[in-house]
Amino acid sequence: MRKQLGWICAAALITAATIGPAAANHTCQNSGTFERWLQGFKQEAAAAGMSPATISAALDGVVYDPNVIRRDHGQGVFQQSFLQFSARMTEPGRFQTGLRQMKNNAALFARIEQQFGVPPAVIAGFWGLESDYGAYKGNIWPIIRAVATLAYDCRRSEFFRTQLMDALRIVQRGDLRPDEMIGNWAGELGPTQFTPSDYFKHGVDFDGDGRVDMVRSLPDALASAASLMKSFGWQRGQPWLQEVRVPTQLPWEQADLAIQHPRSQWVAWGVKSAHGQPLPADNMPASLLLPMGRNGPAFLAYPNFQAYLKWNAAMVYATTAAYFAARLDGAPVVGQGNAPVTVLTTEQVKELQQLLRAHKLYDGEVDGRIGSATRPSVKKAQLKVGLPADSYPSPELIERLRAGR
Repeated sequence: MRKQLGWICAAALITAATIGPAAANHTCQNSGTFERWLQGFKQEAAAAGMSPATISAALDGVVYDPNVIRRDHGQGVFQQSFLQFSARMTEPGRFQTGLRQMKNNAALFARIEQQFGVPPAVIAGFWGLESDYGAYKGNIWPIIRAVATLAYDCRRSEFFRTQLMDALRIVQRGDLRPDEMIGNWAGELGPTQFTPSDYFKHGVDFDGDGRVDMVRSLPDALASAASLMKSFGWQRGQPWLQEVRVPTQLPWEQADLAIQHPRSQWVAWGVKSAHGQPLPADNMPASLLLPMGRNGPAFLAYPNFQAYLKWNAAMVYATTAAYFAARLDGAPVVGQGNAPVTVLTTEQVKELQQLLRAHKLYDGEVDGRIGSATRPSVKKAQLKVGLPADSYPSPELIERLRAGR
């Protein structure tokens, strides 16, 4: 949703995470014309307190854009492992540019951290992933036209009606003129690719010019990202993600973001730091994150990691963003894990979802995507058939479910 071709893998993941699979109705039919719908929305905006001048400036002349709908409906399922995705998104050039940007803007980052408690590496990581440090502009899409089109379309109308109303609030507050609201086809804008609602609610006038301008003001854009992370529960001075090594034997069912143990318990189970220094056996709560199962890379995810999932609920994106921030903060390149990992194809994932349904372990959509709805079902299936319950699907799990074991 936020990227051009170079970021197409992130695009499919982000849209699903932002809107939510349950909210996307793929079989609905629009009723009435766009023009009639827009007139009704203008009345709704007036009732919500938008001035006639704001409504006229933002919505007069807005037309339905079929190209936006083609983009939205044309998104396919994209399946990449964490190692594939993270290698592409955090390639050496982007990493080196991030270090350089942190150095060049050190005073700005220091002010942001002082006010919001979010470290420079975390904000620089999002800046790099979302827009390649501002190089990506979102294909120069008029935001209000795009969001109005998606609000009219029946698939996710409720979500985008809210976005459109908040876009009008941005105009009414004096932050941006409608013609300045240029960005992504799905309504995101600025170096950190904010939705209109996040922009309106969490945008910060950090340069002190009297308005929130995340399109042209770098201080506003980066401070707003910190403001958003703070709203997601970010805790000052706390870690977010740490690479570890796991033993060959572990109570794998405990490897779950919904389960936390003190670091001392993970140490007792044989979890070690990935890079030599001792893992403190203290009471710091942590979850064991295995993005590619027990044989792939392993991390301790601390409470601050939850803020990444609120920024973007797609696990592979959230893990990559947190890992990239750790790299910018000084961590080494992630290891490959303990053994090769087979990554299922989209068709294999669909078959797995169908098998999980047949075994009454899954009632979600058969979409070929291993997401937050599928992974808990995979864990249940692994426990049922006697496989290590690391929540990561494998060909062996498919075979056992086929056999009915």
